[in-house]
Amino acid sequence: MNVVIAVVATLLVTWIPALVWWRRQQGRGGDLGGPARRATFETLHTASRAAPAFRAGLTEQDAQKAARHLRVLLDCPALAITDRERLLAWDGEHEHHAEEVLGHAGVTLENGRTQVHDVACDLLDCPIRRVVVVPLATDDRVVGSLAAYGEDTPAGLIRAAEEVAQWVDAQLELAELDHSRTLLMEAEMRALRAQISPHFIYNSLTTIASFVRSDPERARELLLEFAGFTRYSFRRHGDFTTLAEELRSIDRYLLLQRARFGEQLRVTLRIAPEVLPVAVPFLCLQPLVENAVRHGLQDRSEPGLITIVAEDAGSDCLISVEDDGIGMDPEDVRRLLSGDVRPLTDDGDAAGIGLANVDDRLRQVYGPEYGLAVETGPGAGTKVIVRVPKYRPGVTAS
Repeated sequence: MNVVIAVVATLLVTWIPALVWWRRQQGRGGDLGGPARRATFETLHTASRAAPAFRAGLTEQDAQKAARHLRVLLDCPALAITDRERLLAWDGEHEHHAEEVLGHAGVTLENGRTQVHDVACDLLDCPIRRVVVVPLATDDRVVGSLAAYGEDTPAGLIRAAEEVAQWVDAQLELAELDHSRTLLMEAEMRALRAQISPHFIYNSLTTIASFVRSDPERARELLLEFAGFTRYSFRRHGDFTTLAEELRSIDRYLLLQRARFGEQLRVTLRIAPEVLPVAVPFLCLQPLVENAVRHGLQDRSEPGLITIVAEDAGSDCLISVEDDGIGMDPEDVRRLLSGDVRPLTDDGDAAGIGLANVDDRLRQVYGPEYGLAVETGPGAGTKVIVRVPKYRPGVTAS
C-alpha cells in the first residue's frame, strides 16, 4: 500500500503538472527546451494515455488499448501482455510469435522474476530474436506478465521494462482499491437495509393488520405507504438522491411509526424549500431518524418529540435530527463513530450502526470535515447534525 501511495503522489506532484504545462506549451507553440526535454514530455504523455486502460483491472479489452502505448514507451518491435492463463494483448507486426508468449512467460508467472529468453525464428526479415518478460503484480501476487520483444535485450531495455511494469502494477493496485471501495459501499448499504428491515417491517405489518377489521380504509392507506417506503429503501440504482426524496421516504416511515405509537410520538419538521433539490447520499437520513425514534421513546411514559430541520447555510445544506429522549454518553458516541464500540439496544440491534455507517459514507463522499456532529448527554436528548455541500462535482441525484 505504501508503494501505491508513493506512486500516486509522484503522479500527482510531478507527472500531472508536467503534462498540463507541456500541453499548454504545445498550444502556444512554445519551445520545450531541446530534444531531451521533448522526449521526457512525450514519454509522460504516452504514459498518461495508457493509464486509464488499467483502471478497470487486467482485462483483455483494456490490455489491448494499453499495449500500443506501452510498446511506444519501450520502443520495441513487439509487446505482449498476459494474465496467468492467457494472452490478453499483442502489439506489433510479428504476430506469428504471439502463440509462444505464454511459453516465454511461464517461469516469470511462476516465480515472479524477470526472465530473458532467446526466440527462434526462421523468417529472415523478422527482427525478433530475444524477449524480456517481467511480472505484473498486485499485493505481492503475480497476476500477469509484460513481454518486450526485440532483436536484442540490452540492460537498458530490461530496466525500462521493469519500470514500466511497476507503473502498470500501480495502476492495477488503484483499480483494486476502486473495486474494494465500491464493494465496501455496497456492503454498507446492505447493512443499512438490514437494519431497517427486521423489526420495523414486522411491527409495521402487525400495525397494519390491526386496522384491517376496525378501519379497512386506514389499513389500505398504511399498506400503500409501507409499499412506497420499502420500494424506495430497497431500490438498487443510484448512490445519491435528492433531499426531497429522502424526506418523502422519512415521512412515510414516521407515518407508519405514528400509526403504531399513536400520541406517544410527536414530529416537527422545518424544511427550507430551497434545499429540497440538494443531492445527498442515498439513505443518509433514514438511520438517523430511526435512531431518534428509538431513543426518543425508550424508557419513558410521556410522549417523545422528534424534530427534523433542513436549512440553507450558504454553500452548504444543514440538516439536523433531534429527539428529547434518554440521550447518550458523549464518550460512547465518540467511540461509536471511531468504530471502537457498537453498544446494543434491548431488542438486539446495533443502535449505533446507522450513525457510524452514515458518518463513514459522508466522509468518503465529501471529506473528513463533513462527518456527523452529535450533541447529546445522559437525559438530555440527542441532536445529530448533517452538513452537505449544495453543489459538488460528481455528486448528482439519480
